[in-house]
Amino acid sequence: MSKKIIISCAITGAIHTPTMSEFLPITPTQITNAAISAANAGASIIHIHARDPETGQPDQSPEAFAKFLPQISQSTDAVLNITTGGSPFMKVEERVLPTLKFKPELASLNMGSMNFGLFPLLKKYTSFKHSWEKAHLENSTDLVFKNTFKDIEFVLNSCSNNGTRFEFECYDTAHLYNLAHFVDRNFIKPPFFIQTVFGLLGGIGTHSDDVAHMKRTADRLFGKDYEWSVLGAGANQMRVGALALASGGNVRVGLEDSIWAGKGIHAKANSEQVIKIKKIIEGIGLEVASPNETREILLLKGSKNTQFT
Repeated sequence: MSKKIIISCAITGAIHTPTMSEFLPITPTQITNAAISAANAGASIIHIHARDPETGQPDQSPEAFAKFLPQISQSTDAVLNITTGGSPFMKVEERVLPTLKFKPELASLNMGSMNFGLFPLLKKYTSFKHSWEKAHLENSTDLVFKNTFKDIEFVLNSCSNNGTRFEFECYDTAHLYNLAHFVDRNFIKPPFFIQTVFGLLGGIGTHSDDVAHMKRTADRLFGKDYEWSVLGAGANQMRVGALALASGGNVRVGLEDSIWAGKGIHAKANSEQVIKIKKIIEGIGLEVASPNETREILLLKGSKNTQFT
């Protein structure tokens, strides 16, 4: 329990829509400011998606990322983690493009296909700011987020010469076994940064037994060769995070995962959630890892070896 804790902050994502929160970063300026503020608050990893600045729709084009990555990288030494998940509605060839262009220290990689149900959110909203939002939620009743073995291998091979390491996003127990499969085939070298995801419809739940089960399974499969982090979706964000911290894990927060700062209270900024989880970490006698300490823990190549500018 003497280890330092890595806080990741996922700034905007591709799940929540502009109608759901006025504080969701949409424009390049908003994403830039949110990322810098989250880093200043204590997040050593900033997980980044892009959006269309007019509609807020997810945008995985390298051109969209180019509008804020240079500014963020010049204003903070946090590790910038580019998504290869993009949106569940995108093909993997589209999702990997920003990582190929900018060669980040860290990129996310989803470790299995899954049902991805966003449609329950329809109950909470009677109207939407943009026409795409309602269809985005409705269409998830028949949505499989495709991450086949071929897709995963494609991302790993595509990025193999860039020195980029991965945040392996595991939404269920089978995804841990998928990761072990690629480890056995020598596609991936330790330490493995495993982000276990709780509370998305189609993945594992948020019960304390679910959290413990994912940890036990990862321990059995990877021993001491991995760093464990968690994210809890929606209202479960802080509770799941606290469960992991009590077991020596790391934690991810951010408006991608939850737009809340308490029951019925919208978080006004990503940094608000970072500050809240940092207080929990320090309240139980742990310390937060700096960006350079995070680089050492995860054996990252360093920001000078990226192509953000």
